[in-house]
Amino acid sequence: MTSQQSSSRASAANQKAGGVANQLLTNAVPTAEMRPRLQQRPYFDLPAGNVSCIVGQTVTLLCRVRHVGDRTVSWMRKRDLHILTSNIFTYTGDGRFSVLHPESSDDWNLRIEYVQPRDAGIYECQVNTEPKLNLATFLDVEDTTVASGSPLRPGTPAVLTQAVGQASIAGAPEVFVKRGSTISLLCTVSTNQRTGAVTWYQGSSLIDFDAPRGGIALETERTDAGTTSKLLVTRAEMADSGNYTCLPAHARPASVYVHVLNGEHPAAMQHGEHASASSKLVAWSITLLSAIGAITDLL
Repeated sequence: MTSQQSSSRASAANQKAGGVANQLLTNAVPTAEMRPRLQQRPYFDLPAGNVSCIVGQTVTLLCRVRHVGDRTVSWMRKRDLHILTSNIFTYTGDGRFSVLHPESSDDWNLRIEYVQPRDAGIYECQVNTEPKLNLATFLDVEDTTVASGSPLRPGTPAVLTQAVGQASIAGAPEVFVKRGSTISLLCTVSTNQRTGAVTWYQGSSLIDFDAPRGGIALETERTDAGTTSKLLVTRAEMADSGNYTCLPAHARPASVYVHVLNGEHPAAMQHGEHASASSKLVAWSITLLSAIGAITDLL
């Protein structure tokens, strides 16, 4: 073999080795096509943390997600694993919850109005990647509205330290609805001071807007003249009968008794089981006159 042939073979080997090395480097370094996909993986731009507030305040839990793309951002309440929001939509009958997402922003914040003691706990902001991304926030709620003294039974409406107004429920003190229809109760709190939260009770039990039965919603509006709170119970059942109490944080409560009737005669829609003494007297008078008339005809 001549020296010229040896030199040519060495040069070819070097070119081949260089080509393999370049190929390895090309495989190791992301291409321009791959780089955006690696950079756009979603991530939280805020740390997990704790938030404290007082009963009746409005609180915002922060969640900022970079490069969310076409993925879904949700808020979940940890204690019952209830999905509260998904993207800009709300999936709870409790109107106090909403998601704040300014257009074209990376913020997906959870807003809770008129915070209640039961709202305390862990909330998770989640992104449906694989594996799932989640950011936990602990909400601590301080209750300053309950007066000191003997402890309250569970589910009993709290006694207020100061009452600065009076709540009233529109309509008669007794409401009669047919089974399957909607119970609609409008509570108005008139006061020149902040009324704080408005809660609703059925009997001594706090109304659960996320109960398995579904169809329970609350609409609250605050104006300079006071606060209005509208309770809606759709597809009313017999178990929905009872005393309903509207309890503002700093005002005297109001109550109404709801009767759910199972196809009774329209007259029962006016009187129900708890008819007044005068109504019962009229009914007995009519019955007595009818009996006297029948006896007179026989004579």
